[in-house]
Amino acid sequence: MEPPSAPAKPQQPEGSFPTLESLDPTAPHVFLKPVKQINDGQDVARFLTSKAYRDIGKFILQLNRAMCPRKSKGPDGKDIIQTFLIGSEYETQPAESVKNLQRMLAKIEAFMDKAPPDQGPRRFGNVSFRKWYQLLEAEAAALLQEHLPESVLRRSSGGNGSETTAEVELAAYLLGAFGSAQRLDYGTGHELSFLAFLGCLWKLGAFKDGSPNSDIERNIVLGVFEPYLRVVRRLILTYTLEPAGTHGVWGLDDHSFLPYIYGSAQLTRAISETEVMPTEGSLFRAPKPSAIVKSEYVDEERKRYMYFSAVGFINDVKKGPFWEHSPILFDISGIKDGWGKINKVIINQYNYLGV
Repeated sequence: MEPPSAPAKPQQPEGSFPTLESLDPTAPHVFLKPVKQINDGQDVARFLTSKAYRDIGKFILQLNRAMCPRKSKGPDGKDIIQTFLIGSEYETQPAESVKNLQRMLAKIEAFMDKAPPDQGPRRFGNVSFRKWYQLLEAEAAALLQEHLPESVLRRSSGGNGSETTAEVELAAYLLGAFGSAQRLDYGTGHELSFLAFLGCLWKLGAFKDGSPNSDIERNIVLGVFEPYLRVVRRLILTYTLEPAGTHGVWGLDDHSFLPYIYGSAQLTRAISETEVMPTEGSLFRAPKPSAIVKSEYVDEERKRYMYFSAVGFINDVKKGPFWEHSPILFDISGIKDGWGKINKVIINQYNYLGV
């Protein structure tokens, strides 16, 4: 006879999962223009113990859990599974704060029409990217002022109005999110800058118009982050930008990392609103991880899933066997414990590489 099982642990109540806290709008807060702080190994060690590092990690995990499929009980007692896909209402009918950011990204993308790529011979990135970046620099303040509420931009320490405002910090992270005009490159550090931009907006209360139960986080990922990736991918193709800070064949991707986190979360097994993020298992009838080597299949699934959208872009810029140019992704595709395990592995790698 088997011993009685231990009593089930109580589930965490809704709202108990860590989320990035917002700043108290009534409390003084000093804003500073961001400057480079990490220059050697000791600086990295300090960063890993900083509140900024904790905030970044918390925000990534908050968005990650929001993208995990959800299950609920229907009137007949059967599970109803909800998934969150590219092109869904979270992108096409988002909160007004997200719509404004979509409009801003559309204007940023349109600058490419004013800076067509140079037709002369070149070895590396196209020099016309510098013209595009100059347009972005010149319009950054106007873009923020047009698409973000004044209550977000003008927050300062509450003194005589001469202090640095939140707009200065936001502009720095926005400009850092679209590559280097000096080096003509783009990489995961620039992607992280855009995540920091979104995290700052969260802390400043810019997304308060979103609905509860993680919907606003899904709006952010599908309605802002995925369109941002589309702009970046067009920049890379238009101006043949070089990979920045790539880890070569030991890296996950030359340009991006976060779409693999959120993309694998889209495909994990469904959870209820009170469950923790799964670390194994897959959505019922989810695409198999091994399918990333089949370009025709990737082209179809990239329309719905961020993971396959990112792999599809690799296929756009690289030729040859997938296992040869992307060995880490190829190895990950062989994981047998499902997309939940892949999600855990990729988050751990993101932490390890410090991108």
